Amino acid sequence: MTRVRIRRLPMRLIVGLSILCTTILSCLLGPSFLSASEASDPVHAALLAPCTQVTVIERSNGSSIVSPSPQFKSDRILIKGPRRTMEVSLSSVVSTHTHRVWLGTDRFGRDVLSQLLTGGRVSLLIAGLALVIAVIIGGLIGMVSATAGGWVDATLMRLVDALIAFPVLFLMILAVSVLRPSALVLILLLGLTSWMNFSRLVRGQVLSLRSRQFVLAARSSGTPWFVIWIRHLAPNAAGPLAQDLALRIGALILAEATLSYLGLGVPPSTPTWGSLIHQGHQVLPSGWWLATFPGLAIAATIVSLALVGDGIQQLATDVVPATEPW
Repeated sequence: MTRVRIRRLPMRLIVGLSILCTTILSCLLGPSFLSASEASDPVHAALLAPCTQVTVIERSNGSSIVSPSPQFKSDRILIKGPRRTMEVSLSSVVSTHTHRVWLGTDRFGRDVLSQLLTGGRVSLLIAGLALVIAVIIGGLIGMVSATAGGWVDATLMRLVDALIAFPVLFLMILAVSVLRPSALVLILLLGLTSWMNFSRLVRGQVLSLRSRQFVLAARSSGTPWFVIWIRHLAPNAAGPLAQDLALRIGALILAEATLSYLGLGVPPSTPTWGSLIHQGHQVLPSGWWLATFPGLAIAATIVSLALVGDGIQQLATDVVPATEPW
């Protein structure tokens, strides 16, 4: 009797998962640890360079002043502004604390790191939900097409070919221009325009597996088709499909960033990686960090997803038979 030996996890899969998990956890948990950076001051803290140390001055009237270089006197605080120096009486100050803006501030005095993590949470959520829609529609159509065959298969595949030939980006821009931009509209558009290639992949996997001996044995024993899908087809097609999904969610993140950069994404009050790049593009000469860090976040996420996809493919081909007995 032979056994099956599985090699250790590919290094590219480990690296990709590490980067991806770090990015997701940072976007989910990071904003809750940056409460000290929530105060913004568009007058005194706009376009501060990365790693600048700022002082947050909380006043008794509930307002806050953020300044990189306040001067503390015996009875007042002098805060230099772009046009004049502001004096704040110490009797009106509730508390002061200092922190560093590690990625700088934007033109409204907001911490770029906090905006980057919050925007990443929105971008990943939109791409993830759009992927779920694409998987459901594409998986169902691909399975029905491969299982039914005949005119059903031909009709569905011609429909898929027609949709693939249509310029998707133009369709999304047209739809967002007509509809009111929102996260829900963006999720539906991305999901409804990205399932076609996945359906063709599912169809190809089902067609290649349906002639296998274990599938033929299950059919001859009277097993229902939905049971065959769950027990036999889905597990054996999981490797190629998982690789495709890892690459597809990267494409969805890039598509969301493109629409947000063009001003056709979520409302401007909701930060995303694409909208942050759009805001940074407007002040690129003097605030290079505004567009650089969101762009690096998108690149790192897409590269990590590509590494995960390659690692899944390598892992699927690394199952080799061993001749040693049990």
